[in-house]
Amino acid sequence: MKSLTVDAGDERYDVLVGRLEDNRSRLAALARGNPLVVVSEPRVWGLHGARLEALLPCDPILVPEGEAAKDWPHLRDLIQAFADRNLDRGSTIAAFGGGSVGDLTGLAAGLFKRGIPLIHLPTTLLAQADSAVGGKTAIDALGQKNLVGMFHQPRMVIADVSLLETLDPRQLRAGYAEVVKYGLIRHEALFEWAEDHGAILLAGHHEYREEAVWQSVAAKARMVEADITDRNGARALLNFGHTFGHALESAAGLGTLLHGEAVAVGMVLAFDLSAELGHCPHDDARRVRAHLAAVGLPTTIAETGVDRAALLPLMRTDKKNDSGALRLVLTEGIGEAFLSEGVEERVLADFLARAA
Repeated sequence: MKSLTVDAGDERYDVLVGRLEDNRSRLAALARGNPLVVVSEPRVWGLHGARLEALLPCDPILVPEGEAAKDWPHLRDLIQAFADRNLDRGSTIAAFGGGSVGDLTGLAAGLFKRGIPLIHLPTTLLAQADSAVGGKTAIDALGQKNLVGMFHQPRMVIADVSLLETLDPRQLRAGYAEVVKYGLIRHEALFEWAEDHGAILLAGHHEYREEAVWQSVAAKARMVEADITDRNGARALLNFGHTFGHALESAAGLGTLLHGEAVAVGMVLAFDLSAELGHCPHDDARRVRAHLAAVGLPTTIAETGVDRAALLPLMRTDKKNDSGALRLVLTEGIGEAFLSEGVEERVLADFLARAA
């Protein structure tokens, strides 16, 4: 088992990459002799709930699968479930599922009684490599991705890659896009490793999956520590490809396009735009597109089926924007992402109209 500690200001927590069974005592300590309240969704609980219950008594609360869970009614229902159980500020909640379960559970835990302890037990590659670390929580609202949210840091994250064995290939590929992201923003060696091992990882190689998760969470931890609440620009780099990606998700209809699929297209668009603006070599943009396409991820707007005219209005709502300036994360090459001061709307509109 590998572990690291995230220093999130006044809060510190461990991220453990290893088997759930090796962390029985940690889970039991956080449960404090009570059944562990576990928020999951029916498919995950059906596949893996018995394994968790073999470690300690659990009290499951099931929410809808995927992006459908991230809305006001399900947030209200989850808070009601906490109240029905008379949870107090020492009670620990476990989010046992993918990124949507983690986002919804984290927000509910942060709001309930002004914050109760949360642990993440992520079951998808996307959640293990990315969303379970960093404290961001959110639901979708008004047709926009992650419009309502807060920071609520977990007490612990356990990423057990054996849980990935039941994921379908599409979900695995979507999660893999976030692994590639870390190579593209700051770690060229990780991208090179992905080029060599990505296909084998997706095919089921346990050790490569574990290495990908470990390298991703280690990279994210460093960036979270430098910018805990996403205010000074250091953490904004984690949104590489996401301004395009979130717009694509919203335009497609939230839940239609998987987050990692949208991010894959978004990263290609960010490289293509950067190359057009003279920031990075065209060869790097072609190399990124080739790798993502080779593992079966979409790389063009056309593949998403969205109306490209809808993208720019949605990109105007991105939280990185400042005083009306469209502040995209662009790149000077593989491993060299940066937060732009702003891209003119006419330039972006022309680019989107021509992009593949």
